[in-house]
Amino acid sequence: MATAPVSLMTFAEFERLPESQSFRYELHHGELVKVAPPKQRHHSIQLRIVRLLWVASGDAGEASTEFGFRPLPEHEYRVADVAFVSRERWRGIPPDGWLQGAPELVIEVLSASNTASEILDKEQLCLENGCLEFWVVDPIRSQVKVSTSDGHMHIYKQGEQIPLFFGGTLAVDAIFTEY
Repeated sequence: MATAPVSLMTFAEFERLPESQSFRYELHHGELVKVAPPKQRHHSIQLRIVRLLWVASGDAGEASTEFGFRPLPEHEYRVADVAFVSRERWRGIPPDGWLQGAPELVIEVLSASNTASEILDKEQLCLENGCLEFWVVDPIRSQVKVSTSDGHMHIYKQGEQIPLFFGGTLAVDAIFTEY
């Protein structure tokens, strides 16, 4: 039995979707994916990381939560839980557009809805399209897996410091400390 060919959604079609207050969409390899907003614990960790990056980076760039970007020109639109973009690239983002390519740093905070396959796919996509580092923050284990564009990977645990590619370090403990 023959199956009907699946039509991939283009980015132009994606841009015409109506906005929603209760969820957002991403475009994964031409397939529309509905994504729920982060819950409180997840969002608190995102904000904590952004604050830490702002302090550590100085004027090197901008850190943001729920940052939309286009890792590839067509069939892709992703949102990073946390992103860091160099000052030069930040200034090049069109006022009514998105970053082309992946941010230099993409950070994903694990939640119950994430699958290992989904995270690996996003990591590969980002690292192949401009991302220097991809972090996976695990709130259950209180650890951070850092993968780099040159193929290295290291897991940082409590009591350790994550070296930042723009200079300085970020304490793993600071990510998981409640305010």
